[in-house]
Amino acid sequence: MQKIIIAIDGHSSCGKSTMAKDLAKEIGYKYIDSGAMYRAVTLYGLQKSCFINNKLDVEALEKELPNIDIYFEIDPVSGSSQTHLNGENVEQSIRRMEVASKVSFVSEVASVRKFLVAQQQAMGAKKGIVMDGRDICTVVFPEAALKIFLTARPEVRAQRRFDELKAKQQYISLAEVLDNLNQRDLIDSTRKESPLRCAPDAIVLDNSDMSIEQQKQWLLKKFKEKTIFNN
Repeated sequence: MQKIIIAIDGHSSCGKSTMAKDLAKEIGYKYIDSGAMYRAVTLYGLQKSCFINNKLDVEALEKELPNIDIYFEIDPVSGSSQTHLNGENVEQSIRRMEVASKVSFVSEVASVRKFLVAQQQAMGAKKGIVMDGRDICTVVFPEAALKIFLTARPEVRAQRRFDELKAKQQYISLAEVLDNLNQRDLIDSTRKESPLRCAPDAIVLDNSDMSIEQQKQWLLKKFKEKTIFNN
């Protein structure tokens, strides 16, 4: 069966990564977390003091781009995809609120987007991938055979993120999480470079009231429909 590219876009904390990971594992495709790549650049920027008084020094970050190497490896125990930055596993570090609160400022920089989009497109050259992010359907893989735009009510997304952080013993108020999500949504949807928007041919799914298993079955059905049609 001919392999395809599956692109999933959507708002913060909609469960895009969970959905994409589950599908990739189910159908034997490679999963690429594009958001993790932007988080890794943000983490590197923090390490290199590219943020001054919470403001990004764009020129300083741009000079560091050639020194950034991001790749993914599968954890042999959990089977999950782990983000590596310059040889170090940073999967946990990039999920911290310090990174989450600044990643939107990094992702709106044109040179950063160009740098990462080129890598993402190279990863998908042979197809057989599931990739999620903000501009996968519109910029990275506009030719993707299956495009999904995932969304959910802000309060639902905030609660999910709050529970995730709490489970990792990262304590922050629900109000702060909601404020962070709203800020990221605003920045992502209004930025000049590759703003978050729903592709005209994407299938929209509001998963506010769906379980992870229900989402998995819904997406698996869409995948089967698409591959039957394409083959």
